[in-house]
This record gives sequence, structure tokens and C-alpha cells, in this order.
Amino acid sequence: MTQFRPCIDLHDGQVKQIVGSTLSEKPDVLKTNFISTRPSSYYAELYQRDGLKGGHVIMLGRGNEQAAKEALQAYPGGFQIGGGIKPENAVPYLEAGASHVIVTSYVFDEEGVFSEPKLAAMVKAVGRERLVLDLSCRATEDGWVVAMNRWQTLTNLAVNDATFSYLSPFCDEFLIHAVDVEGKCEGIDEALVERLAEWSGLPVTYAGGARNMADLQRVQELSQGRVDVTIGSALDIFGGTSAKYGDCVAFNQKASKR
Repeated sequence: MTQFRPCIDLHDGQVKQIVGSTLSEKPDVLKTNFISTRPSSYYAELYQRDGLKGGHVIMLGRGNEQAAKEALQAYPGGFQIGGGIKPENAVPYLEAGASHVIVTSYVFDEEGVFSEPKLAAMVKAVGRERLVLDLSCRATEDGWVVAMNRWQTLTNLAVNDATFSYLSPFCDEFLIHAVDVEGKCEGIDEALVERLAEWSGLPVTYAGGARNMADLQRVQELSQGRVDVTIGSALDIFGGTSAKYGDCVAFNQKASKR
């Protein structure tokens, strides 16, 4: 059954909710929906209290390492972590308490071309059972294409059945942010959710645009319970008004009893 998966997005060392398509080094381009006055550990402890598992901590740029480790140490085994992960720095995050590391940009070269040797190096460093591949993507005329470098650079890797079939032996789960709707609270990419359920035989978490419990229920219906979902900017604990955190916790509890 579909589960609500929690998140902690970090930017400049703070917990924030950002419109994904605006991520940039230029401050006048970045659109931020929410900046928390609470540390990352507060949210980690909240999720642990409520038994929420498999969430992700995403480091959006530099300066987030300490805040990330504080979250991991507050809830050992409760989070996957992504953002600048590569073989050289992955193991310390696992030792700090991450269940998995999440990788996108590392497995591509600077031009966005997928690299099999880099993927092999990542698997060698942490093992496939500790690796989540992030296929966060943008929509194109022909479907969806993986985006890297804070979702600003389109790669040569399409998000489709063939890609999932090829990559599945190398990882334990997939994470997919629908970048075009991420942080906008305008609804999920229904077509993408349906395809993810068809394409992935491994656990897959969708993030992007979810605004209320109806969207959470909709993911369950479209995917027949095969796709999990994250709600960010719409959630009341992140300043949102259309989705209550307590309702998401209750959704998981109800699903676990089925």
C-alpha cells in the first residue's frame, strides 16, 4: 500500500521548502515557500515519534552537512540522504545513521551523459542494498528526462521502462521528484505516477505537487498502492495550509492495518 514518506530539505543549513524549478546559485531566481526556525533534529525526532520510516534528507547545495548529520543522528536508520553524494563521502553518512544514500548527479558526467563506471563505483562503495537512485525529472515532448545539478541540467537518461529495468539490479529503491511541479502545491503529475507504478519493480517514492490528502489518496489509486509519496510545501509543519501532518500519519497507520 502507498505510504506517506517524510522529508527534510536543507538549504544554507536550514530546513526549507523551495520551488524545485527555481533552484539556482542566483538568489533573485530562487523561490522559497518556507524557512523553519527549528533545527533539522526537531523534524527527525517528530518523524521517529510517529513511526514514519523511509523518509529522505536532501542537501540542496553546500553548507548543509552538519544539519544533515544532526537529523541522521536524531533518528538512526530513519532516513535516506542525498545531495552531493559520491563514493568518497557516502560512507560517513551511513555511519552517522542514514539507512541509504541517494545519488543523482554523480552517475553522470559534466555534460549530463550517464556513466556506467560511476554507477559501478557507487555500488562498490556502499552496496546496492544501501543505494537509492534519484531519477528526478523534467517533462519533455517525448516524456520525462532525468535532471541533475539541482535539477537545472537535463541529462541523456530518459525516465522510462527500459531505464528502470536497466538500473534496478544496482539499487534498493528509486526516488523521483517531478521537478516541474515540485514545491508549487498545484497537484501531482498523474501521468508520471501511473508510469512509475508500471515501470518500477522496486520501491519508488514520488515527490512533487502533492497538496492535500486527496492527492495522497490519488497516488494510491493511480499506482494501485505501488508508489509512495512525499508532501512538502503543502504540509502544515512546513507552513502549508492544505495538508495536515497528523492526517498523513493517520493515513500510514490505516494502511499498515490493511
